[in-house]
Amino acid sequence: MPQNSSKNVAVIGAGSAGLVTARELKREGHSVVVFEQENQLGGTWVYTPATESDPVGIDPNREIVHSSLYSSLRVNLPREVMGFGDYPFVAKKKPGRDPRRYPGHGEVLNYLNDFAVDFGIIGVVRFGMEVGFVGKMENGKWKVSCRKRENDVMFANEEYDAVVICNGHYTEPRIADIPGIEVWPGKQIHSHNYRVPDPFRDQVVVLIGGAASATDISREIAEVAKEVHISSRSATSGVPMKLPGYDNICLHNMIEAVGSDGGVNFQDGSKILADIILHCTGYKYHFPFLETNGIVTVDDNRVGPLYKHVFPPACAPSLSFVGLPWKVIPFFLCELQSKWIAGVLSGRISLQSKEDMNADIEAFYSSMAASCIPKRYTHNMDDSQFEYDDWLAAECGSPPSEEWRKQMYFISRKNKKTLPETYRDEWDDDDLIIQAHEDFVKYIPELSQQQKLAT
Repeated sequence: MPQNSSKNVAVIGAGSAGLVTARELKREGHSVVVFEQENQLGGTWVYTPATESDPVGIDPNREIVHSSLYSSLRVNLPREVMGFGDYPFVAKKKPGRDPRRYPGHGEVLNYLNDFAVDFGIIGVVRFGMEVGFVGKMENGKWKVSCRKRENDVMFANEEYDAVVICNGHYTEPRIADIPGIEVWPGKQIHSHNYRVPDPFRDQVVVLIGGAASATDISREIAEVAKEVHISSRSATSGVPMKLPGYDNICLHNMIEAVGSDGGVNFQDGSKILADIILHCTGYKYHFPFLETNGIVTVDDNRVGPLYKHVFPPACAPSLSFVGLPWKVIPFFLCELQSKWIAGVLSGRISLQSKEDMNADIEAFYSSMAASCIPKRYTHNMDDSQFEYDDWLAAECGSPPSEEWRKQMYFISRKNKKTLPETYRDEWDDDDLIIQAHEDFVKYIPELSQQQKLAT
């Protein structure tokens, strides 16, 4: 591909991934159109009290609600870590803003709106446009078909040199497979449709899951529920036990089966009669609009084959994905992925041959299999994200992740596990905050004056 080649690129989704992708593509000199099905930007960070007609989220004909936010949600990363590399997520002294270090979801949406305004992205976003088809044409270009959601009018098909998929992965629920569930008489709901605790008042609730949302939601509903029973692989070693500090939260291991009497039997031998099962069991990757003739598939939540979680070799570089990895700092990672994509599309950055990319993918999959890691953890980067980030940065000619960012992330992750009730409001890494703000002065000069006043 010739260097400095400008491409006409479609970006699917105007959440955090789509917005930063649009910026990086524009910076690289590409022409960009962003398709967003909602009438505002922000993706999953747009809160709505609305929930889906099917509370479990498995009915294919349900009215889909994109956002998975619950009303009380606060971020689980410190804002210094969370922001884009050159657009710090600092507290702003404006009416209605949330200055907390771990702010609520509304502050994140405000930050993304600020980002879109400051980088002139809003003008390239087509709001209310639901993409129904993306597929490669015989001439090598990509056809994108979409419809206007408010009146269901199909717009003319358009052709693009490249497509970047940024549609997020918090909309299609994963549901636990529970023996006997077809005869169990209680209610089920997935956390995608959880908003407030009131519907759980005076109920006996079984909550399945052990990740961040499960931790937050279990404690919130315990304030109104009769009992909350948490079932997870990591909850207990085999004996049911009360969660320290709570009289009505009990920890169990996995569910063995449920019965027609409303009973829930756990593998630890205990049984309770429950009213509601709440699935905090994560999400599936879902690209219903994408047609690649079987080149890209989703198999047990592995999107593949993808080189470095971004490029399918057979379609590279004209098709790419941003934001698939999880257990990461998402905004920062998406920024690096999109910077890489933009540079590859222009010819400024070289991509490996298809053979070498496929060999890399095969080696990665083989290492997972040898370590007995299930396919569904393909995009889980837990301990490897900074190695990945720094690899992307090197490809782009950018500096590696800041040391304060790495240390702050690991400290916050540890505190989240050991102090789940208080980590958002108590911390002991002020020295790292100072280092972060010293870096931020490069992008926000007025911070320098604020720091002087603070001292």
